Amino acid sequence: MYSVPTDLQIPMRVSTLPATEASEPARASWQGYVSVIVPVYNEVAHVDELLAAIHASPVKKEIIIVDDGSTDGTREKLQSMPAMDDVTIVFHEKNCGKGAAIRTALAYARGEYVLIQDSDLEYDPQDYPALLRPLEEGKANVVYGVRPDRPERGLRFFLGAKLLTHLTNLLYGAGIHDEATCYKAVRRSLLKRMQLECHRFEFCPEVTGKLCRMGEKIDEVPISYNPRSAVEGKKIRHSDGWLAIWTLIRYRFVPPSQWLQPTGEERSALPFAVSFLRLPPS
Repeated sequence: MYSVPTDLQIPMRVSTLPATEASEPARASWQGYVSVIVPVYNEVAHVDELLAAIHASPVKKEIIIVDDGSTDGTREKLQSMPAMDDVTIVFHEKNCGKGAAIRTALAYARGEYVLIQDSDLEYDPQDYPALLRPLEEGKANVVYGVRPDRPERGLRFFLGAKLLTHLTNLLYGAGIHDEATCYKAVRRSLLKRMQLECHRFEFCPEVTGKLCRMGEKIDEVPISYNPRSAVEGKKIRHSDGWLAIWTLIRYRFVPPSQWLQPTGEERSALPFAVSFLRLPPS
């Protein structure tokens, strides 16, 4: 997607931007790899356990962590971690939202596939092989992980997710069972074609709507799920639900010509200001 210096580590405002498409040999070397994108905000208690769980997943991967303006010590913990060959760490200058963190992370993704991993340990990285299998076998370009159909996450969140799924199927004929799932695995070449606008949790409906408008059939696999409550740190709010509804409706009618990019077109700037970047040493 972009090529950047592999030894760049700048503990101040970053002005060096990923700006050029990787060479053909470089792209080939990342075939079969998944770029695991991890948006992080105030998760100091979970960062170590999360990274260990992702590393333990038996797939070829790189990990891209974007700290979105944490204030609880998460940034300091990430900055103090030793450099790792498969981990890129980026700090936003200020809190911009989950969608913003994903958009920044995509600037550094090199894998053939992209997978979103929330940082709150609700989702189990041991499910990666099942999510990636339809992609690897050429059966799908998009795979969603479907959570157990039980209101264990709380009736409000459960019903909200059901509403978004039904609305998606009504508007787009998607035929899916869990639109709001975090676990979305997508070929990076598809995401490169989208001009994303999301800042917060509307990443999910925006990507879902755009994939459907592109004619993509969303495959699904069952996953495990260990929900946590707002008291335990869950950050999604009622207003995010209304924004998700509006996003689904909006992209049903916005012409694709307004957000589709020609294949191979380069992007020349990071979408949000970055204050720290550590790329893998090799």
